[in-house]
Amino acid sequence: MDLVEVAPQAQPPVARIMDYGKFKFESIKKEKDGRRKHNVIKVKEMKLRPKIGEHDFQTKFHAVKSFLEEGDKVKLTIMFRGREMVHQDIGKKLLDRMALELKTISTVERMPLLEGRNMIMILAPAGAAAPPATPNTPAPAQPPARAQAPKS
Repeated sequence: MDLVEVAPQAQPPVARIMDYGKFKFESIKKEKDGRRKHNVIKVKEMKLRPKIGEHDFQTKFHAVKSFLEEGDKVKLTIMFRGREMVHQDIGKKLLDRMALELKTISTVERMPLLEGRNMIMILAPAGAAAPPATPNTPAPAQPPARAQAPKS
């Protein structure tokens, strides 16, 4: 048995008599359980080309849909080569079409943006990110907070 200082910041400092090895083991075990239950959001990437066929688009669409339903974010990349850079509007239309068809289960986290020879858009699952508030929309009314009586 050891005398362990539990709360050194408290006035007066708090100490307990306990088995320090067991205490340390249990705290490490709690930390590992907390990390195990922690939900990490992954970013999956789907690459497309501007001249993609309809069936290929549908295949990629269903893969993106399953990623979003699993709770992962999706980074959609349109890769342009050579003279395709002249027709960036085709790539933008593809990304807009994908966002439009997935609007029920996702929100656009980052609008289509050209980075070098790639146009990138990021979609997040609908529950993960709230849509940005428009300046004309009034904020929802909050009920007034009730004052709590002091506890004796």
